[in-house]
Amino acid sequence: MSTEEPSFDLDAYCARIGYSGERVPTPAVLDALHLAHATHIPFENLDILLGRPVRLDLASLQAKLVAGRRGGYCFEQNTLFAAALESVGFRVTRLAARMRFGATRILPRTHMLLRVDVAGEPWLADVGFGGEGLLEPLPLAPGREARQYAWAYRLTEDAGQWVLQSRHAGGWLELYAFTLEPQYAVDFEMANHYTATHPSSPFVRAPTVQLPTPEARYILRGDAFTVERDGETSTRTLAGDEALLVVLAETFGLHFPPGTRFRPGTAVGGRSETSPPGAVT
Repeated sequence: MSTEEPSFDLDAYCARIGYSGERVPTPAVLDALHLAHATHIPFENLDILLGRPVRLDLASLQAKLVAGRRGGYCFEQNTLFAAALESVGFRVTRLAARMRFGATRILPRTHMLLRVDVAGEPWLADVGFGGEGLLEPLPLAPGREARQYAWAYRLTEDAGQWVLQSRHAGGWLELYAFTLEPQYAVDFEMANHYTATHPSSPFVRAPTVQLPTPEARYILRGDAFTVERDGETSTRTLAGDEALLVVLAETFGLHFPPGTRFRPGTAVGGRSETSPPGAVT
């Protein structure tokens, strides 16, 4: 039996993210693909709470995020996006970051992001950070503020690391720190296992679903559903499991059968005899 990685279905991917433009490795195409992906494929951890493993091979990612019209978290999102970019002809380097968002100590490298070199310039691309994340790529240059619709970002340097920041009313908020050392699939398998199974990982505790758009950010954490729009934030508490399913379907395009429940403590370590990738039952 062949062990070769399956080819990437660029047509299906472009249909999934609603992209119908050119497929050539230019800055404009990188911008457009990044925006389309970030605003069409939600950030989510729901398979973990359904007791399913998070697989990072390309066949599983295409089955789940493309054919299954599901979302995923950073390792899934950026692995899929890297494959799409490379199929178009971009030069992509996979990187890893330490989270600083909400952190009070040094954390392990559990975030995946991408460096994309195009037209002689390096760019930071990241479609896997959820509601607070980039809508478009960011020039890999320090101190240059980039306005992306209602939000602004910049990169700074700190003791040999790059730090991504977003601007808030109270100033600049640090999101994560990274170096330019290339990472490999085995590195992300280790980080993914920790993120999907360790008791201290926030992703094993409660549903987390996020989707940014040019107009608003939609954020679901547990039973709290938040919308950020025009500088204002509104949050409401969802009244039970069925209300959660409605929000998943109507806001995030994630459809699950009635009666589906997302419970903490059901994550598995790396394999499952049931529930193929992309399944929702």
